[in-house]
Amino acid sequence: MHVPPRLILATRNAHKTAEIRAMLGDRYEVLDVTAFPECPHIEETGTTFLENARLKALGISRQLDGWVLADDSGLEVDALDGAPGVGSSSYGGEEGNNVLNNLCLLVEMADKAERRARFRCTMVLARDGREQANFSGVVEGRIIHAPRGEHGFGYDPLFIPDGYEKTFAELGEEVKNTLSHRSRALAKVIDFLTNNCLPK
Repeated sequence: MHVPPRLILATRNAHKTAEIRAMLGDRYEVLDVTAFPECPHIEETGTTFLENARLKALGISRQLDGWVLADDSGLEVDALDGAPGVGSSSYGGEEGNNVLNNLCLLVEMADKAERRARFRCTMVLARDGREQANFSGVVEGRIIHAPRGEHGFGYDPLFIPDGYEKTFAELGEEVKNTLSHRSRALAKVIDFLTNNCLPK
């Protein structure tokens, strides 16, 4: 009986875990650190997505055996000089409060004619406390003036990817997972694992 290889996600974000698990399918056993209550919380003190992903991947891989994948991602808005950036999850003043984050973004964008933005994701793959590789993915789009849609999380109700007229929150998981920043970074992770580390 084939046992799928294990990939541990250095996150406690259930939305993020579900999204990555859906994209990976049954080729991997995907766990996150909620399955390992002994794991410490890793402070994201970096100033870039890569620094934060690296802190989490290395920190968790020192605690657990096997492949550990960490990501840091966020929204970059041209009219706000790249904000919220690495502060995307706490932009509204409360960590992980999507409603406040979206409200804050709408207030900051209220008088802006330039609406270009992008989601960026950086992933770091680590094992035994050592970085094995890092990967990135970007999806370009624009910010609208009011939230639309019921799916997704984070800034999905305010972001329309290039080539579409619906927000990520309207497009739904199946479409989003084919073109999102996270799916683009994860495709590179899968290629690396398939070619270098895990059974095909």
